[in-house]
Amino acid sequence: MQIVILKDSAAVAEYGANIFVKQLQKKPDSVLGLATGSTPVSLYQRLIAANQAGEVSFKQVTSFNLDEYLGLDGSHKQSYRYFMNQQLFDAIDIDKANTHVPPGDAADPIEACEGYEQQIAAAGGIDIQLLGIGRNGHIGFNEPSSGLMSRTRVKTLTKATIEDNARFFAADEFQPHLSITMGIGTILDAKKVVLLATGENKAEAIKATVEGALSASCPASALQLHRDAVLVLDEAAASQLSDCEFYKHIEAENQKLRQQLAK
Repeated sequence: MQIVILKDSAAVAEYGANIFVKQLQKKPDSVLGLATGSTPVSLYQRLIAANQAGEVSFKQVTSFNLDEYLGLDGSHKQSYRYFMNQQLFDAIDIDKANTHVPPGDAADPIEACEGYEQQIAAAGGIDIQLLGIGRNGHIGFNEPSSGLMSRTRVKTLTKATIEDNARFFAADEFQPHLSITMGIGTILDAKKVVLLATGENKAEAIKATVEGALSASCPASALQLHRDAVLVLDEAAASQLSDCEFYKHIEAENQKLRQQLAK
């Protein structure tokens, strides 16, 4: 894994957005894996700005989101389809017919999961997958105990995740306890993975991901198996790593090598 430690959340968003901008400039018809939650919002704002400035276009892009609440349709304000429309799709030149979010209102969720895998395969696979990370190490809605080679499926949310997400729902509003999520194996199939983490509340999960054992108890630890996974962290999220200065030194040396090879 490539570990990038930056000063703050703004620098994390900027670094992550630049990876996506370079991807789109290199391959305009890229297949993007996208994520919801508070962490990617600043990255999406930078992608919107890049699109509006003419630096990149999304006209040829296909996207697949990681997950969706089971029981919510795309018009529900707490659905991830609604989130993506509000935070990104409505502001860029993407064809919404090419944007895919697991169908939370599917009549047959099991069949919908199989169909989602088939759609990803038909698109040629995901070129670059964006991830956040939960306090318990989940990626997508792959909670602890998830199989490390799991595929898109219906998943029960842990109490911790339900509690973390409760702030988005009114006290008398239905809050789903089930989701449809890409599996860890699906995520690992992406050609490149970019995980963003900010804040001290993610530090324990990041330590387990980077320095802990490969284990279903920390789903994100599966990224240790990926050949091109980039973890972009602010100082707070990296604070429990054993030697942050060493990780910074490794990244600095790798940057020098990349610059030499680019000449």
